Parts: sequence; C-alpha cells; structure tokens
Amino acid sequence: MEDLKERGREKIRWVREHMPILALLEDRYAREKPLSGKRVAMAIHLEAKTARLALALKALGAELAVTSSNPLSAKDDVAQALAEEMPVYARGEATEEEYREFLGQVLSIRPHLVLDDGGDLAHLLHTEAWELGHETLGLCEETTTGVVRLKKLERAGKLRFPAVAVNDAQMKSLFDNRYGTGQSVWDAIMRTTNLLVAGKTVLVVGYGWCGKGIAQRARGLGAEVVVAEVDPIRAAEAVLEGFRVAPVREAIRTADFVITATGCVDAVTYADILAAKDGVILANAGHFDVEIDVRTLYAKAQVRKLRDHLEECVLPQGKRVYLLAKGRLVNLVAGDGHPAEIMDLSFSLQLLSLLWLAREGKNLGPKVYAVPREIDEEVARLFLRSRGVKIDALTPEQRAYLGLA
Repeated sequence: MEDLKERGREKIRWVREHMPILALLEDRYAREKPLSGKRVAMAIHLEAKTARLALALKALGAELAVTSSNPLSAKDDVAQALAEEMPVYARGEATEEEYREFLGQVLSIRPHLVLDDGGDLAHLLHTEAWELGHETLGLCEETTTGVVRLKKLERAGKLRFPAVAVNDAQMKSLFDNRYGTGQSVWDAIMRTTNLLVAGKTVLVVGYGWCGKGIAQRARGLGAEVVVAEVDPIRAAEAVLEGFRVAPVREAIRTADFVITATGCVDAVTYADILAAKDGVILANAGHFDVEIDVRTLYAKAQVRKLRDHLEECVLPQGKRVYLLAKGRLVNLVAGDGHPAEIMDLSFSLQLLSLLWLAREGKNLGPKVYAVPREIDEEVARLFLRSRGVKIDALTPEQRAYLGLA
C-alpha cells in the first residue's frame, strides 16, 4: 500500500512541475483563502493533474470530497496519495454500482460548489440527491457532454442553480479539446496496441474540436484520415483541411482504426461494425460509452481479453473486431489523459470559475453561463507569462478607433 501511495505522490510531484499557471494562482490566493468555509464536491477523472487541482483548491481554503467521473478512469496510486489530504471515493476498475455509490458519497458533504465532468453529479442533484443540493451556489462543467446535459435542464426550466460551461471557454476548447485530446488519444491507442499508425486508414467520427485534434495527430503520424460528420459546416471544414469525408457505413469498410468523438449515442452502430473490415480497431474518445454500440457487440460476439484494455470480439461470421477500453474514454482508461501543460489551462479556468461562483453565485439565476471573458483572458495572460512571451497592447487611439474606449 505504501509503495502505491508513493507512486501516486511522485506522479503528483511530477505534474506540479509542469503546471505553472495553477502554481501562480495558488500563490496569489493562498494567503487570502477565498474558499474558506466552502465545501466543494469534485467528480472528474481522478489522476495526477486532477489531484494537483484538488490540492490547489484545498490551499485556497476549500473542504473537498473527490471521486472519478468514470468507473474505469481512476488511478489507484493517485487516489491513495490524495486520500492523505482529503476524502477520496474512487478506485480503478470500479463497478457501475460502486461508481454510483462514490458519487453519492461525494455529494453527502452537501456542497456549496460542484466541479463536474460529464454531468453525473448535476444529474443526481436534480434527481435522487435533490436534498443534498440546497446549499449549492453553482457548478462548473468540464466537458461537452456535461454542458449538453445542463442546457437540456435549462431549456426544460429544471436547472436549480447557476452552471458555468468551462468546456466552452476559448482557453479550454481551443487547447484541451484539440491539442490535449489529439495527443492523449493516440498515446493511449499506441501504448495499448503497440501497432504502427503510419500507412493505415483512420476514420474519425465527429469533427468538433476533439475530432479535429484526433484527425490532425493521425495525419501527423502518417495515416490516411477520413472524417464522418452530420454537420455540413464541419464536414465542409474537414474537406478544406484536406481530409476525405464520407458516411460511417462507407468509410468503415476500409478503416484500420475507428475513433468516435461525437458526444452522441450510436455514432457507430452494430450494423456499421458488421460492415467493417476484418481486424478493425475501435476506440471512443467521447465521455460516455454510448458512441460505439458495445452492448450489442458484447451480446453478439465471442469476446476475449488479449492485452490490458484490448479485447478481441469475434463476430458470428468470423470477422474479428478489436475494442479498446470497453468503449469508454480511451485516453483516460488506457492512458494518462491530457498532457499536464494542457490541463494546467483547463484547471486554472476551473479554479477561477469556482472563485467567481463563490462570490457571485447567490446573485445569479439558474442558467448556464459562459466563463467570464476576463477569466479566459487572465488564463491566457498567465500562460504567456509562464512561457516568457510578451505581446503588444492597444494604444488609446486604437481602442477609440475600435469603439473600446
């Protein structure tokens, strides 16, 4: 057990060295402790960068309870190390029942603030855990999937408290979703399969920011990339980026790798899988395990584990399909998630957004809010400062010309 904890401590120490913006913010606010007296519930993929954020929030005075936002993404060594500092309810390879129990334990602190990744805490606070949200000032959401769920609640008039769509901030979506997902997805696929990407055909299903990052990195690795989309504007963009665009059913026939990044159910159906070439490798980069129809695949195929996070599924007609990470978020289940420098940006946005909610939450209505522009720009400025980069500023005359004076 002690060896496991020490491995977790070392991972946290390593990422601390590569997350300078959080360090700057922690130094700025640690003496003031603006989160003193605030209880914060966190459900976010529990690995080293997440632990670094939790420790920064604790340094700002918060009382935290932490779990993972996916049954398979918690890293046991990090969870054990972080549990020395705060309540942690998570373990790797948790069952669905354990995962639900962990979410409930985190919410049992009756949080003032919620940091959610995928919307499961928000869902519980609007259903069976309703009583635990009476003191909640607001929540921050990390993912596209979670923002979609919150906006559905808002449209239905059922959202209880203000929610900040951290996912939609420019310093998140332009960097985390594109560069973070692009690199970490391929890192996980390559370490799991140990196969060559160059010269292969990759089908990327979904061409949002995550899909763009995955497609760009696949091209950089030497693959032929095909994009499948339902949005004509995104499809047009993919064409002008030099990618071939085709429907899933057509493109899957020649694909060596298929990666979903849509945030939607049944992006790759069982019928699509039946049309795939023998030996295709399926992976999902979306938050929930609903983008590939893994339930029908498991029901119809003979399944055996070949490597960690790699299963061979033999279809009734004898065709072999290889599924990574059980169709869950491949970069976190089968890898270490986004690079530390990328999560430094996203988690700095989270920290500043939580501070904003702590100050303003009582005065805000129950709706989904964009990250305030000044927070987005502050993280950008801190990023540039951490890299030793200087930029110009508008002169008074320029500001007047642009109508900003």
